[in-house]
Amino acid sequence: MRQKLLLLFCSIIFLSTGIFAQEKLVTGTVKNEAGDAIVSASVKIVGSNKGAITDENGSFKIGVTALDKLEISAINYQTQVVTVGDQTILQIVMVAAEGSNLSDVVVTALGIKRSKSNLPYAVQQVGGDQFTETRASNFANALSGQVAGLQITQNNNLGGSTNVVLRGFKSLTGNNQALFVIDGVPIDNSNTNTSSQKQGFAGFDYGNSAADVNPDDIASVTVLKGAAATALYGSRAANGVILINTKKPNKAGIGVTANFGVTTGSMDKSTFVHYQDQYGAGYYDPDVAATHYSNTDHPAFFYYDVDGDGKNDYVAPSGDDASFGEKFDPSLMVFQWYSQDPSSPYYNKATPWVAAKNGPSTFFINPWSNSSSVTVSGANEKGGFKMGYTRNEDKGIMVNSKIIKDLLNFGAHYKLLDNLTVEGDINYSRIRGRGRYGNGYGDPSSIAANFREWWETNVDIQDLKNAYFNNNKTNMTWNWKQIGKNNKPAYWDNPYFSRYENYETDERNRYIGHASVNYQATAWLNIMGRVSLDHYDEIQEERTATGSLNPDGYTRYNHAFSEYNYDLIATVDKDLGEDLNLHALLGGNIRKSTTSSIYAETNGGLVVPNWFALSNSVNPIEAPVETYQPIRVNGVFAGATLDYKKLISLDLSGRNDISSTLPKGDNSYFYGSASASFVFSELLKEAGWLNHGKLRLNYASVGNSAPFASLVDVYTKPTGYGSIPLFSLPDTKNNADLKPERTNSFEIGLNMDMFSNRVGFDVTYYNTHSIDQILPVAISDATGYGFKYVNAGDIQNQGFEVSVNLTPVRNSDFRWDMNLNWTRNRNKVIKLFGDNKNLQLGGFQGGVSVNATVGQPYGTLRGSDFIYYGDEEGQTVADAIGKHVILSSGDPALTGSNEVIGDVNPDWIGGINNTFKYKNFSLAFLIDIKQGGDVYSIDQWYGQGTGLYKNSVALNANGKSVRDPVDEGGGILNPGVTEDGQPNTTYAVVSGVRGLGYNAMPNKAFVYDASYVKLRSVSLAYNFPQKWFDNKAIKGATLSVFGRNLWIIHKNLPDADPEDAASSGNIQGFQVGSYPTYRMYGFNLNVRF
Repeated sequence: MRQKLLLLFCSIIFLSTGIFAQEKLVTGTVKNEAGDAIVSASVKIVGSNKGAITDENGSFKIGVTALDKLEISAINYQTQVVTVGDQTILQIVMVAAEGSNLSDVVVTALGIKRSKSNLPYAVQQVGGDQFTETRASNFANALSGQVAGLQITQNNNLGGSTNVVLRGFKSLTGNNQALFVIDGVPIDNSNTNTSSQKQGFAGFDYGNSAADVNPDDIASVTVLKGAAATALYGSRAANGVILINTKKPNKAGIGVTANFGVTTGSMDKSTFVHYQDQYGAGYYDPDVAATHYSNTDHPAFFYYDVDGDGKNDYVAPSGDDASFGEKFDPSLMVFQWYSQDPSSPYYNKATPWVAAKNGPSTFFINPWSNSSSVTVSGANEKGGFKMGYTRNEDKGIMVNSKIIKDLLNFGAHYKLLDNLTVEGDINYSRIRGRGRYGNGYGDPSSIAANFREWWETNVDIQDLKNAYFNNNKTNMTWNWKQIGKNNKPAYWDNPYFSRYENYETDERNRYIGHASVNYQATAWLNIMGRVSLDHYDEIQEERTATGSLNPDGYTRYNHAFSEYNYDLIATVDKDLGEDLNLHALLGGNIRKSTTSSIYAETNGGLVVPNWFALSNSVNPIEAPVETYQPIRVNGVFAGATLDYKKLISLDLSGRNDISSTLPKGDNSYFYGSASASFVFSELLKEAGWLNHGKLRLNYASVGNSAPFASLVDVYTKPTGYGSIPLFSLPDTKNNADLKPERTNSFEIGLNMDMFSNRVGFDVTYYNTHSIDQILPVAISDATGYGFKYVNAGDIQNQGFEVSVNLTPVRNSDFRWDMNLNWTRNRNKVIKLFGDNKNLQLGGFQGGVSVNATVGQPYGTLRGSDFIYYGDEEGQTVADAIGKHVILSSGDPALTGSNEVIGDVNPDWIGGINNTFKYKNFSLAFLIDIKQGGDVYSIDQWYGQGTGLYKNSVALNANGKSVRDPVDEGGGILNPGVTEDGQPNTTYAVVSGVRGLGYNAMPNKAFVYDASYVKLRSVSLAYNFPQKWFDNKAIKGATLSVFGRNLWIIHKNLPDADPEDAASSGNIQGFQVGSYPTYRMYGFNLNVRF
């Protein structure tokens, strides 16, 4: 591997060695004001028939004399005339013609540049400044709200995962993430989170590997949405493609760019718990004797001698991690958890029973990050190079948490001959994490779950901090099983001990690169050969320190991924007559990928305390869990576009893949697309108000291969029986007759630009069916298996996408641009396998599951619901129909746990992007909107039941606290009717064992509308006047200030961010252990030399 990397790097270095050789011919590039290459621009010597045409990089070369003048012209741009003089390198910047289409050229599949004016499928571009101006550490997060049809789901974990889904979920159990491609190199975007972590249980979120991409190096991002646009990429592009185009050298001579930025943040308090401050620790119900801790005047306390003076003391029930205890009263003297802390001033003392001054929100700290980079580039008539280094350091919202990214890149291109160009690049990244946040449910490392679900409001965070640092950093916790009698953690460690002692570390080293040869065989035939690689290896280490609630131990996970792609592509661009143009391609691709991993953990604890190594295991470690997954796909593809008078365009493409994961002899599959566009504005040239108008139509079928090792059953080796090794078959039987999944897609669209390009819109309707889904279905236990992989199922996605571009004001000094995106997707499971009507995708705490149910959207939530009047025969009171049935106790009647209680899919998503430019100032802001969709809050499910939230002390209609006894006017009046249809008038008890949360209410009560409206980002930039830098080393500078996630304008989920997700993947729609959202503020300085 290292030899191959060294060979590739040396090849790239070789490309740049002759860059500055002199040439008598004049060379140059033609670009627009945004820095994008203008393809097929005409470069002509005035008064002569001699000329040249710019290539796909906007480059040209032409022999001239010093007295010649060159006329440069291109469609939609003002013609320029320049005098050659003694120049040998020309950098031409074209100004858009009045009424022109400013972004005519887009990068499409396989890196091929095409005119957007006749493109027969939907694409959308995002400029590179969107990623650098607001400094998101994961560039994918910055796409939220920017692209119609693209749904971005992110979370608040440090370096956490981002879900990137285009046009809905298409695969029942497979990958639904878009494919990421950098400069023609497909890259892996998987994450290595455990399956249980993805379902909301304990673990760490290690993020997606696409986060390795350097935002500073992005020139633009092109989103290919439908199957017709992505078919040439093969089976893994069925979910759309995110094309990342990196910055290239674009100036003569040597140029240096330096960048420095700092970011910090403050908590958005609407996304964290608002605790009640009237009651403290315990599970107490005055009417349930089993919840009484003592037979005293204060039965919510234990009553025994703690300090050894022979007298009984009131003692807080610290072992019960809830706040349904005694009402706070400063005159009550109580022994609390810190009475067992020798370093505390309250050691062995009773203290007033009051709410904590420093609640859990004070545990979090303000995040901070800095970024610095330097880039050196250069170019002349023969070629160019660019090399750079970037360092990002992010510190999180909890102590001992940070991620450091070191990013190196080098790229070069060089013309060996007039018609032969070589180029290559290599990008290296080193990502080091320490102290990522524990999340999910079921482990002390998930501090947010502790704070949100199981907490005592009398516990002060500052006391916990002192207890950790003043006791030699030992686990002096608040959660003793019983104070003075059993001083061991019951459920939770001291959060400072968790952060400083039970931390994880991880490191990923990655190489992404390519080398290519481009041969212009004739004026109309180009041949390109390319080899690319994406390789990374990572290590994840998790620690449980001696003295923790859980036994001490150490786990180590090594993961490696490598992929090589070999491409040979011939393209034809030829006029077949005065009115007819042919653009065609023919190519082949060989893809070889390998994924391997090894996992091992200590057994029985650590011999030497806090020495974290597998060799320090008390007992011999179990055999490591190892995986090795080689995959090979060979593909051939072809495409052709016929363009008649730039009026009608017909596009055909096809690809045939042979996959190693399908049955031998039946592993070849073909798919293709047919598209057409009609540029009706060509017939309406006299209509001055219309700049461009196009209808487009396409149909495509794209395959998706089977997962690795789905054909033949493979034995696994579980823990042996004593010295006897054991082997077993998996619970799911593989199937040697599998065939690829297939997505059939239809799309129709209308695009118009009007009024000198001040008004434009793009409307798309699409309808996709994903059939022959590869999924596990239940089979008879008599077979020895529980499930079997089969081809079955059909998911439909259909919807509308609308993108509107407006320029309300445009003059010499001021410009206002607006971009509006709106998407409505409707998802439906048409069928599964045989008579099966439901496929459970995952299950959450509390008995809730996410499912694919026939006739329902993909991602329905199932759990317990209210019983509604009218559901049973004989319930005929008209005014009561549909209302909750309330029992004689005043509590609601509940169903079982298999009712449909929600749908994770939004009704629609949208974004409003505004940019204002006045002279050297630029102001931009983005509003991101999600309407509809449901989220099940596990935090509310438990937190309501443990008495943490303010509604557990609210006043009822009687003016009494809901916690007061019912016979004294307390309790809650649940809305609904009795079983005979009469309005409910019975108040229910609110206590530690009934009334509000998991102990009395159905799951449905904690399913919330996940809508939000967010001010996602704001940026203000100032370009320093060029006259300040005349004849100086500095050529230009820009200073910008920015903010991210500044304001949640609207949300319905209480005490949390509705966007926050545990991980990426198919299992969405739940919220557990959410960390608060932080408003981020920063500045950035860019200086060019």
